[in-house]
Amino acid sequence: MIVVNTETVPGYPILEIKGLVQGNTVRAKHVGRDIAASLKNLVGGELTGYTELLVESRREALVRMLAQAQQLGANAVVNVRFATSSITSGAAELYCYGTAVVVAIDSPQEGAAT
Repeated sequence: MIVVNTETVPGYPILEIKGLVQGNTVRAKHVGRDIAASLKNLVGGELTGYTELLVESRREALVRMLAQAQQLGANAVVNVRFATSSITSGAAELYCYGTAVVVAIDSPQEGAAT
């Protein structure tokens, strides 16, 4: 599955648009991470617990979006974006979306980088 944040896949024509695909996850803060973050606020620096949480959340949302694209018969997702929103105090949603398409992988356009 090709995943890009551009409107097209350079060098490969879009043959068919399958539609919007999306994936999301809602995650709550962990008490241990909150305590570590509070201590880190005193001295400064990266909040690695939260960084790890966001990385896991992005990966999960992306995997869910790609599964939906695959169900539609797509071989690429273009114009991929991520968004976050607060659900409640201590919980947030990470949302991933894009447009599922079929691109001509077997016949790249003339002069395209492969």
